Amino acid sequence: MPPNPDIRASDADRDRVAELLREHCAQGRITVDELNERLETVYASRTLGQLQDVTADLPEEDLYELPVPASQRATVEPVRGRGVLERRGREVWATWAAVSAVNLGIWLILAVTGTMVYPWWIWVAGPWGAVLLIGTVLGTRRR
Repeated sequence: MPPNPDIRASDADRDRVAELLREHCAQGRITVDELNERLETVYASRTLGQLQDVTADLPEEDLYELPVPASQRATVEPVRGRGVLERRGREVWATWAAVSAVNLGIWLILAVTGTMVYPWWIWVAGPWGAVLLIGTVLGTRRR
């Protein structure tokens, strides 16, 4: 049963509502200017009803943190095609290939211009590629 809105508010009640408003501001539901206006109203409030009016348009709990009901989960279609991990794996390999190609290109330009340099690009491509290869091979066996 909700409390009587005509009951006088205590300092603890005002502090609780002020903290709730700060949390809503941190989550982006209200702006800083709106927070300041509402805080002025909170600390001027005398009854619980006035405090409830300040937060009437704000949810009491974050709706995104609630579990999704089973009835709604069944209506969501599964994602077709490659999974997120497979896409990310492909993106990581593409990044490795691009960086390796740039390094190899720089080395080849130096070699063509007559400055024969030790193939340093192997130290960039080799260990990184080995780690990616191990991650790809072992990652497919995970459940």
